[in-house]
Amino acid sequence: MPTGKVKWFDAEKGFGFLSQEDGADVYVRADALPEGVTTLKAGTRVEFGIAQGRRGDQALQVRLLDAPASVQRNQAVAMRKPVDEMATLVESLIVLLDGVGEDYRHGRRPARDSARQTAKVLRALAEQLEL
Repeated sequence: MPTGKVKWFDAEKGFGFLSQEDGADVYVRADALPEGVTTLKAGTRVEFGIAQGRRGDQALQVRLLDAPASVQRNQAVAMRKPVDEMATLVESLIVLLDGVGEDYRHGRRPARDSARQTAKVLRALAEQLEL
């Protein structure tokens, strides 16, 4: 499939142009965009199929190769856990870490199951904190 960048796109008019890496510009209509995408930002890298239209090449099934930062940020915000779930996650982590700390204070490593569970909760919390 050809790749290129968005040259320009007018969401109100529902069309724009993509510049191919190896070739002429390609016309793109809004109905060729991925589901949930209503506009394209100039400079965004895309992959697309090409069909011959009445006035030249036309893009089909556009796929975003690098989503603009605003799209990535919006997707991340949508994945955030509610505040009450985060409070529960932090409280669970505190209990687990207290147990791990107690093991170390007594000169032993935590049990494998306990260590895995603690690591799992730590990763989940870290992921949520980064959003």
